[in-house]
Amino acid sequence: MGGSAAAAPPAPAWMAAGARRWLEEAGVAFDGSDRRAFNALPLAGARVSLAEAGRAVCSLRVTAELTDAEGNWHPGAIAAAADDVCAAAIMSVEGIIKVSVHYDISYFSPAKLHEEVELDGRVVEQKGKMTAVTVEIRKKDSGELVAIGRQWMSTTRPKKDQASSKL
Repeated sequence: MGGSAAAAPPAPAWMAAGARRWLEEAGVAFDGSDRRAFNALPLAGARVSLAEAGRAVCSLRVTAELTDAEGNWHPGAIAAAADDVCAAAIMSVEGIIKVSVHYDISYFSPAKLHEEVELDGRVVEQKGKMTAVTVEIRKKDSGELVAIGRQWMSTTRPKKDQASSKL
């Protein structure tokens, strides 16, 4: 994480645990039924391998509900899943979920129905209420790049350690 000359102290363990739990539960309907919430579908069946120290990594298999007529992972589903992984990376070090204020995603190759993909989100810089994050999405078997996303995320409420300073 950049943005200052001095290294930030490690985040409390509860932040990483909360980020992992949030990401694992993102693909589950809120009421425990089979009915999916809006944000649940893009991460349905995701397996979280890491959520700590400003990084979140998970993998998932592309399901029929997430594909277009040609069997490709739908770009909107890719963007939604990437957004959630970036939010979890931030949560692992800041303890809060932020919202996207600028989002740029580039698509390189399609992932097909039943292919397994890995999403790797990383915090790259923090400035006041704003946090920059990136995500790489690759096919798990070949490592082929599917997409890269970059975004700035923000909160409207001050973090506890910044409550007394101007944001």
